Amino acid sequence: MKRRDTLAGYLFILPQFIGIVAFVLIPVGLGIWFSLNKWNIFTGKLSFVGGENYSAALADPKLGSVLGATAIFSVGVVVLNLAVGLGLAVLLNRRIKGGALFRTLFFSPVVISVVAWTLVWGFLLQDNGAINNLLALVGVSGPNWLQTGPTAMIAVIVTQVIRSVGVNMILFLSALQGVPGDLYEAARIDGATPRKIFFSITLPLISPTLLLTSVITIVGSLQAFAQVAVLTEGGPELSTTVLVYYVFQQAFQFNDIGYGSTLALMLLSFVLVLTIVQWQLRRKWVFYED
Repeated sequence: MKRRDTLAGYLFILPQFIGIVAFVLIPVGLGIWFSLNKWNIFTGKLSFVGGENYSAALADPKLGSVLGATAIFSVGVVVLNLAVGLGLAVLLNRRIKGGALFRTLFFSPVVISVVAWTLVWGFLLQDNGAINNLLALVGVSGPNWLQTGPTAMIAVIVTQVIRSVGVNMILFLSALQGVPGDLYEAARIDGATPRKIFFSITLPLISPTLLLTSVITIVGSLQAFAQVAVLTEGGPELSTTVLVYYVFQQAFQFNDIGYGSTLALMLLSFVLVLTIVQWQLRRKWVFYED
């Protein structure tokens, strides 16, 4: 009986194991192999170059700008996503009139195709688009959003935040609804201000969810591709060229699979290190009731 249960357990995890091998381990292994080679996908020629691609990455004059744009994009997306998501959750947790409708409206962009969503925003952000027309109604001359560096980055960040903030909003709302109401009542009896209640009761009790959302949002921001590809194609002058898009350019536009794989492995390593650091630091600020 015990052996049968053990076999059943292995059978249940087999699909997950196959998925990890097929879609994680094998691609990573191929990426490592390609990073040590120079491969032209059109001629099929594959030549071993060792660490040449890694040396090229360290000497790449564009990589600094790409990493800077990646950092700006990631920080902007993470800060706004967490702040807006938590703010909306706090507001909806007060059971305002029409809360269900607002919750649906803010979450609905999540289920829309990212390409379709970005295309719509591309039309809205054109020189004669709806956003500049609305600004003109109040006497403001709208900028050329997608043709100047600072405004292009703002446009890409905002597009990403509006589309993805609904996930964090729902997660935060679920966490807030799990906070015992008697804690708030006791704090008010003791004369605690709303600010004190929020930072001393609410935040500590939802900190596990805050850890989860921060990890999800950071990883998601470092993987964002469609927003840049559709809105700006990395321009103007690399100002919105994030690392994922740069990997795509090197591998498929410039036909350098080896160098593209090297950059992809650099991104993977950075994400892994960042996630491990976040996980280790959780002991200092994440509160678990048990």
